[in-house]
Order: sequence, then C-alpha cells, then structure tokens
Amino acid sequence: MSNHHKKITASHWGVGLATIEDGRIVAVEGHPDDPAASPINANIPGSLHGNARVCRPAIRKSWLNGTPGAVPRGQDSFVEVSWDRALDLIAKEVTRVCETHGNTGIFAGSYGWSSAGRFHHAQSQLKRFLNTIGGFVRSEGNYSYNTALGLMPHIVGPFRTHVAQATRWSVVAKNTDLVVLFGGLALRNTQVSDGGVTRHRATGTMLACAEAGVDFVNISPLRSDALEALEAEWIAARPGSDTALMMGLAHTVLTEGLHDLDFLQKYTVGFDKIDAYLRGTTDGTPKDADWAADLTGVEADAIRALARRMAAGRTMISVAAGVQRGDYGEQPMWMAVTLAAMLGQIGLPGGGYTVGYGVNANIGNIERLFRWGTLPQGQNPVRDYIPVAMISEMLLNPGGTYSYQGQKRTFPDARLVWWAGGNPFHHHQDLNRLHAAFQRPETIIVNEVNWTATARHADIVLPVAAAQERTDFGAGKSDSGLVPMPQLVAPVGEARVEYDIYADLAARLGTAQAFTEGKSSEEWLREIWDATCARGREAGCDLPDWDEFIVGDVIHLPDPSPDQVFLADYRADPVAHALPTPSGRVEIFSETIAGFDLPDCKGHPTWFPPRDQAEGKARDFPLFLLSGQPKTRLHSQLDNGAYSMSLKVAGREPVLIHPEDARQRGISGGDVVEMYNERGRCLAGARVTDEIQKGCVFLWTGAWYDPDFSAPQARDRHGNPNVLTHDLRTSELTQSPAAHSALVEIKRFEGAPPPVEAHDPPTFAPEL
Repeated sequence: MSNHHKKITASHWGVGLATIEDGRIVAVEGHPDDPAASPINANIPGSLHGNARVCRPAIRKSWLNGTPGAVPRGQDSFVEVSWDRALDLIAKEVTRVCETHGNTGIFAGSYGWSSAGRFHHAQSQLKRFLNTIGGFVRSEGNYSYNTALGLMPHIVGPFRTHVAQATRWSVVAKNTDLVVLFGGLALRNTQVSDGGVTRHRATGTMLACAEAGVDFVNISPLRSDALEALEAEWIAARPGSDTALMMGLAHTVLTEGLHDLDFLQKYTVGFDKIDAYLRGTTDGTPKDADWAADLTGVEADAIRALARRMAAGRTMISVAAGVQRGDYGEQPMWMAVTLAAMLGQIGLPGGGYTVGYGVNANIGNIERLFRWGTLPQGQNPVRDYIPVAMISEMLLNPGGTYSYQGQKRTFPDARLVWWAGGNPFHHHQDLNRLHAAFQRPETIIVNEVNWTATARHADIVLPVAAAQERTDFGAGKSDSGLVPMPQLVAPVGEARVEYDIYADLAARLGTAQAFTEGKSSEEWLREIWDATCARGREAGCDLPDWDEFIVGDVIHLPDPSPDQVFLADYRADPVAHALPTPSGRVEIFSETIAGFDLPDCKGHPTWFPPRDQAEGKARDFPLFLLSGQPKTRLHSQLDNGAYSMSLKVAGREPVLIHPEDARQRGISGGDVVEMYNERGRCLAGARVTDEIQKGCVFLWTGAWYDPDFSAPQARDRHGNPNVLTHDLRTSELTQSPAAHSALVEIKRFEGAPPPVEAHDPPTFAPEL
C-alpha cells in the first residue's frame, strides 16, 4: 500500500482502502485498480460508528418480563443484558422449542447478503450451528430472480448454471447488431455482486458495445435504465405489459414469415401450441401488434417495426430481473425464450437471449476460475422448507396448505425464528402484513450490526462484528478475484464474531465439538484458504500461503471463458449436448407444467393482466409504483452511511415523478410527499424529472422501515416502497414475489413532516 494507514477491505460493492485514525475507520475509498470503483464504500465509516449500532445484547422488555403480548413487537423497549444472560436465555429457549415442537419449530430462512467474507458468512454460520442441534426449516429460492429459478428448469435448464454461462459482452460488441433490453439495464445495479467484485467492468463493456456500433432499445418506464452513452431508443411501455409486447413482436415475426422454422423444429418442442395462441386460434384473440398496443401503450407500427428490425440482424434479447418480479412473472421469462427461439439465434455469438444482464457487476463480464473454499454447513436433518417469499403466509397460517411446483405442501408451525445477515423488513412485501406476521412466533432472535426494523421486531438481539472488525477473505460467486480482509478495527461496544457466539452456545447445548471440531476462527480460515489454494493448483494457479496473502493485495485470476456464447454447444449438437429438460430441447410448450393444471401458469406463455389493473384499482390509485436497487447502497445495507444519506430528499428516500404528474398534484422538487394505497402509505422526497414515464413513480428500495404506529396505516416516515406492495405470488408454479405490480396515489404532505427515526436506537429500559 502506498499509504501505511490505509488498509484493504472487501464488500459486495467492491474492494476498498480504509483510512484508520485512533482505532476508527474514518474513510473508505475505492481500490486504484478498479476502473469504476463504487462510492458505496463511503457508507462504511458512518454506519459502523453510527448512532444505530447495536452495542450490547438486548432483550425485548415484554418478552423478558414473561408477558410477550403486552406490547407488540416493533413497538417495545429493550433491556440490555450481559452476554452470559443472553446466551443462557437462548440455550434455554432453543432447548424448549426442540423438545416441545421438534426442530421443525425453528425457522432460519436468514435470507440476505450479509457480508462478503468467505468464513464469517452469516447464513453459513447460523445454518452450521443449527444443523448440529437437529436442523431447522429453511427457505428456498431468492427474491431477485425466483421465477427464473423455478421456471427455467422446465423449459431450458437450471438458471443458476445459465447465469454463469451468459454470453460475454465482449462477444456482443463483436457480433451483435441490436440489443433489446426488456426492463432496461440499470448500471446502478452493477455496483454489486454476490460475495464481491474486484473490478467494475460493466460500464466499460457497455461503452465498448456503443463504440462498436451496437444499437440498443431500452424498454422500460425509466429512460435512465440504459447508459446515456448507448443512445438507446427509449420505448416506455406500460409497466407489467412486457409479455404482451413480446407477443405482439412474435405475432409480427410469425405472420410475416420472419421466424426460423428450421431452428424451431430442430431445437424446440411445442411451437404449434404458441403458434395457435399467437394467431388467436385457441381463444379467438390474435396477439397482434394492435392488441399489444392497447395493453402496452406502444404504437402498433412501432411494435411491427421493432419486430422486423430484430429479425433482420443479430439480436440479443435481454430481460432484467425486475421484469419477473411482477404479477405472473413467469410469463415474460418464458415468452422471451420463445421469441428468441422464433428468431432462431439461440447459441449464435451475440444472439439469443439472456435473463439477468445487469443483475450484478459480473454477469456477462467474468466468472470465477474455480470454486473457492467454504465453511461446511453440514447436513440439515429437517427436510421441510418454504418458498422464500412466503414468510408472512407461513407465520400467519401454520398448518395451511399451498401449491408449489405441482405439489400440495403444508406450512410448518414456526415457534422460533432466527434471522442473521438479512433484513426482511427491507426486502419482503406488504410490510404492514409482515409486521402482523412477526407477532405470531413465540421467540425471534436476530443477529445484527445496526438497529434495523428487523432487529426492533426481535425478542433477543445479538450485536455482531462488522466485516471490517474481523479477519476473513473476500471472493465473489461470479468474480475471479481474491481479496484479503484483515481486521481493521476492534468491534464496537460488546459486538462479537458470530463463530464465537455459536461456539459458546454450542458449549451450553453440549454440541461444541460438532460445531467447532476443535478449531478456532483462525484455524478455520487457514483450512478454507488451503482448500482454495488446492483448487487453484488444479486450475493451474499457484496462490500464496495464508500469512503472505492476508497482508497483501488483491489477486486477480483470469476469466475461464472470455469468449463464451450461451448454449453454443447445444446449437452445435443438440443430441450430444441435450438440455436437462424432459424433451432435451427448449420447451416452448411444457407438458409437465400443463399437467399441473394451474390457474395462473399454463403450458405455454400466456397473457394475464396485472392484478391491480384487472381489478380496476387505477381509479383510486392511478400511478404505477416502480422500485429497484438504489444507487447509494446495497439494498438496505448501511442506509445510515454518508453516501446513502447524501442523496435523500428532506432526509427521506427520493421518489421520481414526471413533471406533468407533479403539476397535476401541486408537487415541486424537494417537497415531502405521501404515497398511499389500500395496503399502506409512506413519506418520501419528490424529485421531478422527465426521465420517468408519465403515470409512473419510482422509489428506490432499502430505506430503513420507519413506521409511525400512531399515524394512518402505520405510515412509514422514511420512504420504504414495500409498505405499498402486495404480498401475492407470481403463480402457484414458483410462488415468487410479485411486488412490482402495485398502484399508488401521491400527494404533497401538508404541515410539518414528522422526523425520521429509523437511524436512532430503540428505547432502553433498566435491566431487571
């Protein structure tokens, strides 16, 4: 390092150099080798040393008093206690639940990004601990692209594998004429990547495409969802209408004879079914450009012109993850594959389709060379699970039944919930409903760095060390770099490393040997690093030993497939490289899904109008609510940091509103506004801009939930969009979140707005 008081660290948003003064982190800047380092690093100092830091173990007062229902979770005060008392209480409660209800009474979904370290990974640590005491009920899938996870195996193959196999942008730059972006490609999302990113490449690869003459079409309500330098044509289709637009394009391709029948016959099954559906033979409604125009707000001639343009040259169809997070989100995924198959370019360099470009920094840019070492979680003896977005249903309806992947399943009866490394009061839908659901368990334990809303809804809160307060190494799931993460500062207050917390708990429960295997954190780190080095040698890379690595700099490894083309092997030989689908081919029609006989996901792509629109709610709530990954943080992480705070408006999350919509409501830039519908309401700060489509408002996700329980609908004071989203699923097939289908109204807030309290600690009572 050029400056002796700057030390390296790693986060999901990149490598940072931290400045340490008097035992505190005072600044974190990007690594000089990173061509587009993320400014999110600037959130670290203020959040680690902020007012919201959890400093001591804390117990909810009513729970500690033995009257847990006296004050609702989320509204109670806390009592700070010693570590010994907190761990004794947890050991007693875990034992009681296991003996009385069995381990199916423990739910530990713990969905979230936690921190970038390979060893101090919150979910891995918690799951390893619980597996040693008999297991737990888990969650399956993710909020980001769950419909793709659940649908794609039926029609193409496992989506997680396909993300890693995405066609490289360098290939697009060399071979592609046109990229059609359904849902855009927001570069703010590419600041982050699961586990970390060592070099931010997305902006550079986008610029390389522009310089090579690749044309882009941005189909999104936000013009800024495509990099300005791309000079993308902006088609502002009505939110939730992507499937209809794709069908209008496909109808033109079909009826004008622009489809590749040879490809369809050789590489797909079931095209005759979608052919009949598009022509209207099966239901009397042709899905032509005029039909699509009525649903999308895009002119029919523009739809026909785009279809012809897509068929005339090498076209890449890109579908953003946000597109499938709306009602019936499986349908745009399936229809995108179908449209790409009709064009016949799947498996060609720069052609076909990709779901997930822009989800993170690395998709289409690089992949890891080999799998890193990891902490073994062990085997979970409990086989039960829930789809990831069904937390409220599980808690509110224990023993209830639901349909999932063609099966009838039963919700477990969760008596104890343990959350580590995540914040459901950020990412889950309909937070008022979640608040009610969180009143149901007998005990909730949360490990946290800060007093988020999830911590405030707990009975026992354990203060844990932040990533910069412990030793680890960073290595992304899709990034080919390794980052030393030496401990930079001591943990704040009485915060502890989670491994040591679980080791002490395991000792109380008689499972210490099973959990620790007699090893310290340092010994585990060395073992995991040795495993990483062994895999590196197999891949032809010699890595330094642990002592040399941990005091060094980033290690950059090569991309294992820099010229990768998605499904090129399948196109070259569909027999030798048959897809892992029932037919071995792309299933435009799925006999399996058709056999499930679901009301909301048929055997081929189908148009369903979004629920709120179909129910006529636009009369009272005329604006489409859009929400997405913020520019200023990763989801809700470090929301109280300096960079996150710097772009808030009047201390609240900014909401984008079109000038005409603002004029009609008497709203000016900088005003505090109230957004509301039948589910909830929140305050936000208005930013008036023509970069958003008229009739839409856009509110970033991740503002810490700040309910005012004395206000109507427990109005959120800070600007969390999930007080407005519905908690319905995309379909019975995948049970995915469908939060991007909400309608709202917005008005100027009159009078003095209430102060935001999200970044303050709760009220503390004396220890009993």
